Amino acid sequence: MKSILITGGAGFIGSHLVRLFVNKYPNYKIINLDKLTYAGNLANLKDIEDKPNYEFVKADIVDEDTIMAIFDAYRFDGVIHLAAESHVDRSISNPKEFIMTNIVGTVNLLNAARSIWKDDFNGKKFYHISTDEVYGSLGDEGKFLETTPYDPRSPYSASKASSDHLVRAYNHTFGLPVVISNCSNNYGPFQFPEKLIPLCINNIRHGRPLPVYGSGTNVRDWLYVEDHAKAIDLIFHEGKMGDTYNIGGSNEWANLDLVKKLCEIMDHKMGKHPGTSEQLITFVKDRAGHDFRYAIDSSKLQNELGWKPEVKFAEGFEKTVEWYLSNKAWLDDVTTGNYTKYYEGMYKNR
Repeated sequence: MKSILITGGAGFIGSHLVRLFVNKYPNYKIINLDKLTYAGNLANLKDIEDKPNYEFVKADIVDEDTIMAIFDAYRFDGVIHLAAESHVDRSISNPKEFIMTNIVGTVNLLNAARSIWKDDFNGKKFYHISTDEVYGSLGDEGKFLETTPYDPRSPYSASKASSDHLVRAYNHTFGLPVVISNCSNNYGPFQFPEKLIPLCINNIRHGRPLPVYGSGTNVRDWLYVEDHAKAIDLIFHEGKMGDTYNIGGSNEWANLDLVKKLCEIMDHKMGKHPGTSEQLITFVKDRAGHDFRYAIDSSKLQNELGWKPEVKFAEGFEKTVEWYLSNKAWLDDVTTGNYTKYYEGMYKNR
């Protein structure tokens, strides 16, 4: 039985990936390692927590000794590394936390993999999950390619860019078998409501303002989270060692247009008069260094490995709204305590 480590598996993208692997590969032992910070939630995995090929380990990737001990105990055949601090706003408030988790934590995992694999890399793979934000910001035209020079603009994207470079350096210097993917914005069930779509769904539920940065013209490329998980699965098994693959939805929306569409769907789902929720839109002070546009060219992944997004945005958006409205208890559970204090501090008086 192959032993596969998935870091950050209790988070948004990670929980979808863990579920996919546990159900699809009964001959794999899936170890989910997560620190269980505010965005990590074991309730995301209740449906598979009793599966015989699944195990959860609570640990912090910044803790070098603990990580080494875990690798020694499980002797992993593969690592899929998603654990990261990922919210740009939080990186502006506390850059050091992002440096520690995203850079130091990644190095700890790389060193642990080197230690147990030594020079026998046969059948081994270290897969590092990154973001399109490392490429910087686009104007009105063009898309990010795998060859686009890095130009990170926030502490978050800079920390992810650093970790990408380190993963490549371990491949070049030590021969560690690695692969990297850079993905566009994800949406779907189980996303912590500090991110735009679940934040707005939750605020509409409670009649609260919908904060939109600046004029709302910033553009993002959106991908349904299950399509991302399927791409990760494909790259992990068939991706070329040392290569990078961009994953995108080819589905660009300006933030304001996205929020307005969400308001329209929510009004329909909640039986409100059309236009009711749109009145909650509140323009707030723009994020410091806010990148204008991201767009991913995923033709390499499509041409070489045959992947393409399966869920159309209209379908995915409807499914996402329906999930949050059907799982109000989940939303209520994660939007209490420290999250509430953070939210108030982030958006108050803007």
